[in-house]
Amino acid sequence: MRYKIIAIDLDGTLTNTQKEIPQRNIDVLLEAQKCGIKIIVASGRPIPGIVPIAERISLEKYEGYVMAFNGGLILDYQSKEILYQNNLQPEHLPFLYECSKSGDFVILSYKDGAIAAEDTENKYVVYAASLNHMPLLHLDNFIETFNFPVPKCLIVGDPDPLHQLEIKMRDEVQGKLSIYRSEPFFLEALPLGIDKGKCLAHLLSIIGVEKEDVIAIGDGYNDLSMIQFAGLGVAMKNAVSEVRLAANYVTHNTNDNCGVAEVIEKFVLKGG
Repeated sequence: MRYKIIAIDLDGTLTNTQKEIPQRNIDVLLEAQKCGIKIIVASGRPIPGIVPIAERISLEKYEGYVMAFNGGLILDYQSKEILYQNNLQPEHLPFLYECSKSGDFVILSYKDGAIAAEDTENKYVVYAASLNHMPLLHLDNFIETFNFPVPKCLIVGDPDPLHQLEIKMRDEVQGKLSIYRSEPFFLEALPLGIDKGKCLAHLLSIIGVEKEDVIAIGDGYNDLSMIQFAGLGVAMKNAVSEVRLAANYVTHNTNDNCGVAEVIEKFVLKGG
């Protein structure tokens, strides 16, 4: 079977522990694109955090796509046309803000190309800015600042307390918002119905590709839906157990040992 699309998560999948793309992954992705395979980078990151990686793998040259904010924004990377966008509405933000104040957490979002928060010295806020190559913007008042729709909010904090907050929030926002953990210390709040699987399906309907023609590769909870949706759902060796159990194939190599290259060589370049 010849696959046409490969949808790839970034952190914990395409990038290694240092958040860099191993050269072997780059080489194999370029070879696949030369063979006509289209690449979709599917990440919880904002666009600025994806651009350096998209450039490394020549996504513009080979007409690839970006699904940012877990699919809340879909971009044709060559034309820079936004194919889909869904934002959180301001009326949801006070609830999220109060959740962040229920413990030692900080809430952040995006404004004027920066990561904006009331506490810009928090280690997780600083990490988010570094990861996404974005400056920090200090806010005096989060709620007064964000009186307009935003693509997502992130509540950050130590993993164990954040997990307890996630459980509580999931019960309270059911049917209103989507809540995901993208990292142990990152809790993402997005518009209802935003997940990588549904947004991948929407993109495929636009470009006229069937899900059977798609490989989806990921490691985290926010990758589960697209792994279950794709014709070939792949979990990294380092993926969380639920993702590994749901996958059609689990890599022999972790993200630090080019598991993505393993998949593409096995199922695309060598024909499975």
